[in-house]
Amino acid sequence: MGKIKQLASQTFIYGLSSIVGRLLNYLLVPLYTRVFVPSEYGIITEMYTYVTFLMILLTYGMETGYFYFSKTQNNPDKVFSTAATSLFITSSVFVIAGLLFSGQIAEILNYQTHENYISLFVIILALDAFTSIPFARLRQQNKALKFGIFKLINICVNIGLNLFFILYLPKTGYYDENFGVGYVFLANFMASLLTLLLFVPEFFKVKYSFDFALLKNMLVYSLPLLVSGLAGMINEFFDRVSIKFFYTVPDSITDANSYILSELGIYGANAKIAVLMTLFIQCFRYSADPFFFSNKGSVDFNDLFAKVNKYLLTFGLFIFLGIMFYLNVIKYFVDSSYWSGLKVVPFLLIGHLLVGLVYLQSFWYKLNSKTVYGIYIFIIGAVVTIVLNYIFVPLYGYVSCAVANVACYLIMLIITFLWGKKYLVCDYDFKNMILYTSLAAVLYFVSCFTKELELVWEIIVNTLLLMIFAGVVFKRENLGPMFAKLMHKFKR
Repeated sequence: MGKIKQLASQTFIYGLSSIVGRLLNYLLVPLYTRVFVPSEYGIITEMYTYVTFLMILLTYGMETGYFYFSKTQNNPDKVFSTAATSLFITSSVFVIAGLLFSGQIAEILNYQTHENYISLFVIILALDAFTSIPFARLRQQNKALKFGIFKLINICVNIGLNLFFILYLPKTGYYDENFGVGYVFLANFMASLLTLLLFVPEFFKVKYSFDFALLKNMLVYSLPLLVSGLAGMINEFFDRVSIKFFYTVPDSITDANSYILSELGIYGANAKIAVLMTLFIQCFRYSADPFFFSNKGSVDFNDLFAKVNKYLLTFGLFIFLGIMFYLNVIKYFVDSSYWSGLKVVPFLLIGHLLVGLVYLQSFWYKLNSKTVYGIYIFIIGAVVTIVLNYIFVPLYGYVSCAVANVACYLIMLIITFLWGKKYLVCDYDFKNMILYTSLAAVLYFVSCFTKELELVWEIIVNTLLLMIFAGVVFKRENLGPMFAKLMHKFKR
């Protein structure tokens, strides 16, 4: 149980910075949805969709490669400097090419009058890609506190600049209406630049040496992760692209582009409601890489892995119920003009939980240097996503995007689990995992009938339902002694 506590504590530290930071960032959503109309917020949603996809391309699996080779090489500084040099070169080439062809890119995306959006995003991407390795180094060295501080500084600066540009600048007379949502992107650029500057002292602590042979080995290990990562991003964000390019515009609509951006904005705003599940999975991923790589080969590894799977599923189900039970309160974080998209929230929550489970199951091929399997798995998922969205988005709109997301990751989870049984033999607690999943489904079904009650009574009943789930888990997992120890330490 000690190693589980170690993973939980690291997840908490990474999570504290990510959750606090993201929640602060999340508070910008009410601002955006009240200042910008859905079509303008659709621009933000679309641009950040491309950012996430391109970040996978620009980091090309180097983070995981860095973790792997830091453990197998005797000179961690050489691994870091080789990876950092490679990312610096590729990021610089990307910036040059992106700025040279920003006009053509803007034309393809139908942003001819906002070429500056493209230029800003090109630089943001390059900065974030390059700093991914310094952040990975902090994780590898278990410097979770410094990692968290740097992340929080980035987010707080971004939020502060957003408030300055959107709320204060219009009062001064210097606000440019034509630039509009571009101020959101400008704030992001300045925060990313500051983050790079924060790492400058860290770069001077490293003894630099570039090893081409090492880079070649790292690329051989990491490039399959790049392909699987790109396929994974297709699975996760192709829904936004589908809305932009596959949506059926009613004949009565005169401005098709504005209508599509409005639908994209509504979908993107409601996706933000699933932020707590996203944060939980992200926090887990930050701590899982160094944790499992450092425990590779330990006697109790398989038992440890099985328990982590159960706890990840159980806590994810708790978050799902918590958000859905109080959705009629949480929905006020976005403007009422976006509420028509609330129906996608449960599907998106389930999809994000499945993402975490797929990520956890993927360790069997990462730890055994069989990352090529990741390519097969994520390509299968990408094909499922593309086909389902292509067929159903023109018929049923953005709801089909959310359903396709669940179908894709469920298929990927099944395939990853079945293929991994040969390489990672674990005694999973399927009995309790099925029980908790079934209980969560029943409680959610019951909660659907509480929507007819007054809000106060709906909250009371749903709170009781959430307590039932927590109580069953608490009893069956025998968590009483652990909480007793924690309370004893707290009293001392």
